[in-house]
Amino acid sequence: MVVRERWRFSTALVLVAMLLPSRSHADDGGISFWLPGLFGSMAAVPVTPGPSFTTLYYHSSVSAGGGKSFVLGGHVVAGVNANADLLAFGPTYTFAESVLGGQAAISLLGVGGHPQATINATLSGPMGHTISGSRSDAITAFGDMLPEATLKWNRGVNNFLTYLTGDIPVGSYDVTRLANTGLGHGAIDGGGGYSYFNPASGNEASITLGLTYNFRNDAANYQNGVDLHLDWGTSHFFSNHVQLGLVGYFYNQISPDTGAGATLGSFESRVGGVGPQVGYAFPIGNGAQVYVSVKGYKEFAAKNRPSGWNVWLAFVISRAPPPRPPPPATQGLYPGGHS
Repeated sequence: MVVRERWRFSTALVLVAMLLPSRSHADDGGISFWLPGLFGSMAAVPVTPGPSFTTLYYHSSVSAGGGKSFVLGGHVVAGVNANADLLAFGPTYTFAESVLGGQAAISLLGVGGHPQATINATLSGPMGHTISGSRSDAITAFGDMLPEATLKWNRGVNNFLTYLTGDIPVGSYDVTRLANTGLGHGAIDGGGGYSYFNPASGNEASITLGLTYNFRNDAANYQNGVDLHLDWGTSHFFSNHVQLGLVGYFYNQISPDTGAGATLGSFESRVGGVGPQVGYAFPIGNGAQVYVSVKGYKEFAAKNRPSGWNVWLAFVISRAPPPRPPPPATQGLYPGGHS
């Protein structure tokens, strides 16, 4: 596979990393604003300037045994089982003009879907009331809005990223529900990343580190602590169209939850995940290309957080870069990068 074709393929990969959904459950249920796995392979590699559009389907299935308690729906509950089917969609615009020597992009993503949750026992509720037995809840609605800005630099096979994103809490949220498509509060998240990408060999490896600050959920009298998250991915381009690899994440809350609603104390959570990824790219004419990808994670080492597995299916339409001859192999550069 020539360098130019690998570059076209990597363009779509990066767009997928930039546009992923945020959340389907309330923050006080042991679930964070940051969705682990948001960044993966090729996260820091610059892309083809211009507009693009992403549609993403996300499914997760998580649970926590009856011996683990969570604050959810205004109650302290146990025996949580939850599933979510989400559709995320939105545009990105990548600027051709250099910003601080790098490539800038902005995006705005909307989320909608159908989360559902079941609990086996409610230990306590508002006003001192106690409820027991099974309870289920589900909703189909729109979620919050998710703006993001990124800045990327290329230096040969080395690529660097800084990003800023957050949550605009306009989605459907009710503190008394077990399932919500909105957070019920705002959040801001920022960080940086690095990608090694060698077009000559088709190998890449990426890592992104970030921090989340959560604003207070006034309806629940709850404020989640600061979250530290690390996402990684590694892959190999086998042909003009096919890419295979591994992805993973580690999420760890580094400061305690606070507020009158934090009846379980600091409740600092963590979880890890790992799994495979596969992608396929193809042209669709008129200077455009499509990238379809599937990646999945199996979670482990969970604490104060339901855990299970999740699958992502992405469909990205973007501009294909104009045909350009590959640079000399000794330079290790590829079309579209910034040197």
